[in-house]
Amino acid sequence: MVSDNSFSSSNRSPKFSNSFTTRIFSDVAGDITIFVDGESFLLHKFPLVSRSGKIRKMVADTKDSNLSKLELLKIPGGPQAFELAMKFCYGMNFEITTSNVAQLRCAAEYLEMTEDYRDENLIKRTETYLNEVVFHGLEKSIEVLASCEALPPIAEEIGIPNRCVEAIALNACKEQLVSGLSRLDCDNESTELKSNCLEWWIEDLSALNIDFYKRVIFAMGRTGVRQDSIISSLMHYAQASLKGIGKCQVWNPSKLKPNLIFAEHEQRTIVETLVSLMPQEKSISIPLSFLFGMLKMATLLDATIACRLELERRIAFRLEMVLLDDLLMPSIKTGNSLFDVDTVHRILVNFLQRIEEEGSEDCGYESEGIGSPSHGSLLKVGRLMDAYLAEIAPDPYLSLQKFIAIIEILPDYARVVDDGLYRAVDIYLKAHPMLTELECKRLCKFIDCGKLSQEACNHAAQNDRLPVQMSVKVLYFEQLRLKNALSGSSGDAGLLSQRMSSGVPSAAMSPRDNYASLRRENRELKLEISRMRVRLSELEKEQLCMKQGMIHKTGNGKTFLTSISKGIGRIGIFSGPNGGKRHKSGRKSRGSEGKNGRSRRHSVS
Repeated sequence: MVSDNSFSSSNRSPKFSNSFTTRIFSDVAGDITIFVDGESFLLHKFPLVSRSGKIRKMVADTKDSNLSKLELLKIPGGPQAFELAMKFCYGMNFEITTSNVAQLRCAAEYLEMTEDYRDENLIKRTETYLNEVVFHGLEKSIEVLASCEALPPIAEEIGIPNRCVEAIALNACKEQLVSGLSRLDCDNESTELKSNCLEWWIEDLSALNIDFYKRVIFAMGRTGVRQDSIISSLMHYAQASLKGIGKCQVWNPSKLKPNLIFAEHEQRTIVETLVSLMPQEKSISIPLSFLFGMLKMATLLDATIACRLELERRIAFRLEMVLLDDLLMPSIKTGNSLFDVDTVHRILVNFLQRIEEEGSEDCGYESEGIGSPSHGSLLKVGRLMDAYLAEIAPDPYLSLQKFIAIIEILPDYARVVDDGLYRAVDIYLKAHPMLTELECKRLCKFIDCGKLSQEACNHAAQNDRLPVQMSVKVLYFEQLRLKNALSGSSGDAGLLSQRMSSGVPSAAMSPRDNYASLRRENRELKLEISRMRVRLSELEKEQLCMKQGMIHKTGNGKTFLTSISKGIGRIGIFSGPNGGKRHKSGRKSRGSEGKNGRSRRHSVS
């Protein structure tokens, strides 16, 4: 029998013989040899058949009365577990520990060492150790669960992994109560002491394979373990498991070069599983740096579309808190743009859908002022996207279609001032000098000249990269602004100018009223633009005549802008309050610049 100290938690492991034939009891000559996975054991029939139902049946079923050899195939735990089981049959002392109890329990099940053959048989002894020692401790339960990874399906049949998983979750809840009291004690202590109050088992769980880890996290969610602890565990598991590298490299996957297809598949499974384990509650905040790191890994490893869309949805839920550097994700595909613009576009679409849903939920609210969360978030995202556009604009491989897609998806009221957008467009025009005049017009139409600051207007008026229609519109709005300033007008244009100068809409107006006011102003501006189009058609005719005249008069010292200024003065569009004419100097003639039609200038910094 096994001695009373056999349940010791000692980490000492038994030593096995290196000889081809293992002799467990050598005082009496053996009468049967059992082969287990290529290793032979010289044993005695009587102690084996007295405790093992399987060996008893094999001996009884043989027709050879002098049976001397048996072979056991696929015994759980291999020769090591079988040797311990045979020692148990001989009544020899050995230790049952967390490292061998799962193997012994499976081997005992395979050998049918039940109470039907002898009291206190190996199955009962290993079950007693599991119930009284292993399942009462979190650390021991994790160790036994990790040892089940190499065991055959018989471990699942007798329920060792399931019981370990439930024990881990239950003990984690107990640890949570203890750590909660420790956190209270740590409230007035140093930051270093607070970090020591975190759950220690988070690191231990990283030793499990992804399948067992998934089961543990699901069980913890059912038993009520704190969501912040689960998130910390997910982050630690990702850092410990993805490529087996340090934290800094994990979140820079572009530096990684996977070499093995199997390793890539394993890493892909880990990423997809960790994303599926993230808490679904909207109130739970997962660090954005972790979400972006997982998104980069998912893209690098070609994870499922559902996995990547889920990460993009979570990022979009808090897009207003995202840093610009996080959005500058490199494009994995070769021959494409330098930055992953498509992913950012999908994140932006998800964000706008969230804003729309929040607006429909709050459709019956009273006037809440500009402090409305959705409107404030939209303004922040508008500024973020303008900064993002300015960063990706120098990319020579960025197509106009993708650049415009980011611009046009945001509504007009997401930008109070269009200076950031104008700067991004100007940088793009400078980096892509081969754009046609039609493409330049298509791009510049998204800039609202009425929402440009004085500095931006001054720059735009002298910017030769802009289409002539854009320059004319800028001059018109400058003239209109000057006229309203001199006359003290408080009309819509004055109100818009006041909003532009303050940087935000009036705080006395609710988002609903503000949007309605902007819509009215847009309708009035559309009418004014219609009138402008008629005048612009006249200007274009005048411009054509001037170009024909310049062919014959190249030496008279007159520039194209001087000529068009005179033409504009005759039409009377930009005449000031006193009827004076507005002249500009220093502009280069578009007709003398060659085929490109634009000269290069530095962008607004």
